[in-house]
Formats: sequence, structure tokens, C-alpha cells
Amino acid sequence: MNKKTIGRLLFILSIALFIFQMGYLFLHASYELEYVDNRLFYAFNILIVAGMVVSIFLLFTIPKTWKIVSYVTAGILILLQGGLILNQSQQTKQILSFSPDMKNQFVLKEDRKTGEAVYYRTYYRIFARPKEVLPYETQGKFKLKWLENDIAALTYRASDNSIHQYIGTYGARDSGISYTYVGPTIQGKWEGNGARIDSRPEGISVNYNGKSGQYSWDDVVQFGTIAIVLMNDGEAEWTIGLNENFQSHSNDPKPPSGEITLYQASLESVKPVRLTFVK
Repeated sequence: MNKKTIGRLLFILSIALFIFQMGYLFLHASYELEYVDNRLFYAFNILIVAGMVVSIFLLFTIPKTWKIVSYVTAGILILLQGGLILNQSQQTKQILSFSPDMKNQFVLKEDRKTGEAVYYRTYYRIFARPKEVLPYETQGKFKLKWLENDIAALTYRASDNSIHQYIGTYGARDSGISYTYVGPTIQGKWEGNGARIDSRPEGISVNYNGKSGQYSWDDVVQFGTIAIVLMNDGEAEWTIGLNENFQSHSNDPKPPSGEITLYQASLESVKPVRLTFVK
């Protein structure tokens, strides 16, 4: 491939990326669509400038003086975009995490000044729209754990030092035909690795490593149709998620099958516990 061909390809790609950026600005203004990482906008601008300069040098014979001017101009523009990337990093803390199977993305953006954190739903891998503002002002301390390929548990500390969890869910169980409530779905006793969960009509009890708790249905916060968070005095204590192999058998007399996961709300290193139905 000769220099002219490379130059033409770079020119076409730069123009295409420029048009893509213009389309993004329209979508952002009209539909609140954003890149999953705000810094991508400035990174693409750098690619456009670099691509255009290199393509022009490959396609045309440029006098030395104009080459120097072009290099300086391109350098200034690239440095400017680099500065904007650094400024964006200082203003916004961004969490972008892929599920283990790479099919789902958890996206969170926190305004470092106000402590407001927004959870985003993603589209086509690269775009996202704000879905929900986390209910508590944050401190910027986050821990994210994928419990399943479609369940991501975010543990964070609020400005009042309390611990909370927000669960990103990206799937359903039992074919997802209708909306289901996790608590009634797991009615009965579950055990595994020293942990026990009892889900009864009056609420849920959890026992694990000497730590136990009783939770009424008013203490249960559901996320999607496959995960719940158990609260105590306004703080999160546990997440319970339905594993991908879980089946409720709600339409037949069989007991639930598969597994559920118990995950403690802590910023320390804790491992999810898998439990199976006992009775």
C-alpha cells in the first residue's frame, strides 16, 4: 500500500469520524445520549486532528514553512484536547465495567464536587443514557462486583458515612415473561458455605459467619426482577441475587431449583456466597 492510498484512507476515516462526532452532539442535545466515558469525545477529536494532518502530508507536497505551521497547530489542538481529558477526569469520576462474558456494561458517573452519582443504561457498547440518580450523596468510594453476568453490585459510602448498595441488572429469570418479586420467588430455606437464608411470608432472615439479621418486606429494595438489597436502619447489609441457573417453578408444584447468591454490603474484600434450596 503506497503513501497516497494510506493518505486517502486516513482522510476518509477522519471525515467519517468528524461526521460521527457531529451526529453525537445532535443526539446528546436531543436525547441526553452520552459516551460511556466522557473522555472519548476528546480522544476522538485528537484522532481527527492527527488523521487529517498526516493524510494531508501524505497526499500533498507541503512547503517546509507550512509543515512547521501545521505541526504547531496540530500540536496545540492535541494538547488542548488532552487538557480537556484531564479536566474531565478531575470533574467526573467514571466507573465503566464489563461483565465477565463481556455482554453487559455497568456505567456510573459521579460529579466530584456535588457527590451526585448517576447510573447509566448503555446502548451499542459506546453510548449511554442516564437512568437513575443514586439516592444518597456519595464520597467517591466505590466497589463493584459482578455476581452473575447480568447482576452487578455497587457498594458505596454516602456522605454521612453510611453504606449502601446499588444493583445493576441486565436480565431476567423464568423467560422474563412477567414482572416477578424476588422475595416470594425464593420462599423457603437456602443453605451453602456456612450461610442460611429463610424467606417467609413475614420477611427474610440471614445467617452467615455469626452475623444474623431479620428483615421485613419494608426493609427489602428490589432491583429489576433478579436482585434485592436488605436494609437495616437506612443502611444496606446484604444483596441477594438470582443466579443464571435459577428457576422458580412458580407455575408447577416443584420447589425452586438452581442457586442464589448472598453478598455482604461492605467496602472490604468479601466473597459472594452461593446457596441452594433446602426446603
